[in-house]
Amino acid sequence: MARFIHTADWQLGMTRYFLEGEAQARFTQARIDVIRTIGALAEEERCGFVVVCGDVFESNHVEREIVIRALEAIGETPQITFYLLPGNHDPLDASSVYRSPTFESKRPANVVVLDGSDPVEAAPGVELIPAPWRSKDPRADLVNRACDDLGPTDGIRIVVGHGQLDWFAHTHHNPARVELAGLEEKIQAGLVHYVALGDRHSKTEAGTTGRIWYSGAPEPTAFREVDPGNVLVVSLGSGWVKVDDRSVGAWRFLSNEWEITDDGDLDALDEWLSDLRPKERTIVRIKVGGYVSLKQQARLGDLLEDHDDPLAVLEIDDKDLLASPDETDVEEYGVSGFALKAVQDLTRLTEEGEENSGARDALVLLRRLIGEIQ
Repeated sequence: MARFIHTADWQLGMTRYFLEGEAQARFTQARIDVIRTIGALAEEERCGFVVVCGDVFESNHVEREIVIRALEAIGETPQITFYLLPGNHDPLDASSVYRSPTFESKRPANVVVLDGSDPVEAAPGVELIPAPWRSKDPRADLVNRACDDLGPTDGIRIVVGHGQLDWFAHTHHNPARVELAGLEEKIQAGLVHYVALGDRHSKTEAGTTGRIWYSGAPEPTAFREVDPGNVLVVSLGSGWVKVDDRSVGAWRFLSNEWEITDDGDLDALDEWLSDLRPKERTIVRIKVGGYVSLKQQARLGDLLEDHDDPLAVLEIDDKDLLASPDETDVEEYGVSGFALKAVQDLTRLTEEGEENSGARDALVLLRRLIGEIQ
């Protein structure tokens, strides 16, 4: 029997353009912290080892500090061996991070780089079949090729690979795509018993055997990912397999759409944002639509401004939100003379068509300025 953790796509050193200042530092640290979480989980689950299926680092040119901190985090659980597979982000080319003086000098004893094509014994009777990337454009199905010369075995074989399965292929052909049918044939023939894959950041089971999986990324990286932030605890025996996911991620990417037509909708949005935890590790994208008064539009702006600082990121798309002054809006300005004339002229412009969004924005700004003066 073999019991291990399957993970991938750590992409240590990743930056996100929408993260500013201290938020980026928190994001970077979380990707180091999750290594410690994985090591502790491996101990708790009595796993013999961890396989990291490619893209351990964001690139071969990550900062020296990232490499050192990552290796130190792995070294904190010396009884758990971490097998690192080079992927398309960190291939075994001439500039490989795995061959750098920093990596070689700081590598703890429990780190093994799967840089060859020969089977690697991970435990008695358990072999890893590695399929490392040696360039960013291998022009071949590396995973199936790694299995081509395998014969019958009495032990357990785990393929450790990286890349997109042809199961997800679109219209164009990519020679590096991994052929799902070939892997399933090898499983049915008993040549391999589990295929651990990386590259897809969402946890995904592929095919019909129950033995081909993407673990997904242990920390989310984008809104489009489905169920990221997991690792897989895999148990393999004679003729059986059990795969359980474990949530390890600290960050969240959340998207939502809100139709706002009255104050109750604004209350609901305020409550939803207030309930998010932990705010400092939550990235939010909201699309707002509907039709509101200028007073409600101003309230929406204040509401979003209040929530912006606690959250890591708050992105707003409000191009589908229309605002127009009502009688109460004009009355509540409480001005006279030239200021009243400006309010009346801007109000008239907003009533002439949707193209006068500038007039509506000016009215909202004027309301805020008057409020500050009063």
